[in-house]
Amino acid sequence: MICEDQLVINKFVKEASKYTKLGEVADYIPALKTADPDTLSFAVFGETSSCLCAGDSNETFTLQSISKVITLALALMDNGVEKVFSKVGMEPTGDPFNSMIKLETHSPSKPLNPMINAGALAVSSMIKGENVDEKLSRLLRFVQDLAEDSTITFNDMVAQSEFDTANLNRSLCYFMKQHGVIDDDVNTLLEFYTKQCAIEVSCSQLAKIGFIIANEGKKLNSNEQLIPTHISKILKTFMVTCGMYNASGEFAIRVGIPAKSGVSGGIMVSVPNRIGIGIYGPALDERGNSIAGMHLLEALSNHYNLSIF
Repeated sequence: MICEDQLVINKFVKEASKYTKLGEVADYIPALKTADPDTLSFAVFGETSSCLCAGDSNETFTLQSISKVITLALALMDNGVEKVFSKVGMEPTGDPFNSMIKLETHSPSKPLNPMINAGALAVSSMIKGENVDEKLSRLLRFVQDLAEDSTITFNDMVAQSEFDTANLNRSLCYFMKQHGVIDDDVNTLLEFYTKQCAIEVSCSQLAKIGFIIANEGKKLNSNEQLIPTHISKILKTFMVTCGMYNASGEFAIRVGIPAKSGVSGGIMVSVPNRIGIGIYGPALDERGNSIAGMHLLEALSNHYNLSIF
């Protein structure tokens, strides 16, 4: 099994690392520009209580859009399925993750799904808490519980960099507020959202979170239910249909496993009832996914028959 094959993993990571030269780090968020584009690290968790790693699996990076999966889980736990999906849809989109076009052309004017920016902002507005600090504290505790690490926090510099350059997300918020999708003060919501995206994890921690989702919300070798089973199924479904931006369809065909990427270069993978995987490779392709990470996952899926299809 994959958790026992260190030499195979090392080989695949080395081969995938060649693709970093073909990508570029995200530059529209100034604080992400400093990432080393040659980095590629990997961790897998599950099957056994140990975590198999390659590269610097303890290097931290910000969740960015991977946080959308975790906040969706918490919002569903806070509000229930019916309320959440009264504000955000369940359909994939072929448009870029930060596009406004579907908000303008669909009726009612609610985001198509929780994995695009508009949908994630709507979901974040539903996290319970009296203020940003309370909402963030609840979210951080949730992430810490999933990753089994109470030291996890957010990167204030990255959060501020995102907040200062969030004009498109502000536009999405104002549009949704005009149409009754959100009620929050826009800048207050954006402060929470940018801090949410700036939560820092390592590949090893990300693999553990991915495993919880893969394992129907339960911890390894334990009956402790951190995410209700029906919610973990919803998360995996969105990861398959919408998790890799507008490359999700191709990824489903080539790789065939639930995954969510972020523009920091992270990818979280949940192979149902088997394993969780965390990848960090900040060199991105034109759609915003880790270019080496995508090649690595395709190789792993083919070798270990990980596809759910």
